[in-house]
Amino acid sequence: MTERNKNSKFHILFVCWGNICRSPAAEATFRKMIEERNLGESINCDSAGTINQHRGNPPDQRMQTAAKARGIPIGGQARMVNDHDFEKADLLLTMDNFNFSELSSMSPNEGCLGKIRPFCEYVEGSVSEVPDPYYGGASGFEKVLDLLDEGCRRLLDELEAQLS
Repeated sequence: MTERNKNSKFHILFVCWGNICRSPAAEATFRKMIEERNLGESINCDSAGTINQHRGNPPDQRMQTAAKARGIPIGGQARMVNDHDFEKADLLLTMDNFNFSELSSMSPNEGCLGKIRPFCEYVEGSVSEVPDPYYGGASGFEKVLDLLDEGCRRLLDELEAQLS
């Protein structure tokens, strides 16, 4: 984790390509877990993309449907990562290697590079990326939600241990 002001909330930004599938689902999954553990006073999160193509669009309807079936409401509007995100976030978690590379090249300064980490560092096994379900079928959205559930749970366990 990164050093931060102990009086502020720990802020996580989830990042994918267009901010319409994986990253808003990660944000919603993590937000639900934060609420369930009553950690809203200590941790918050957001999501963004590395492109501006979907700016203003809601999350993909297929992801919303799959997440809703699990009791995870997804809302918001797609947006692109900006310099303020790098300043505000304690941790920027990317969904795949391409987004890791893109986000690293967008970093406003060298100091922010250490905040960028692959989300799958929090997923057990040999999974190195959260696959983009956009061009696939319903099973792709389910797989993404499974990976997000595991990774968000492990991330929150780690943060909760640090906060206590």
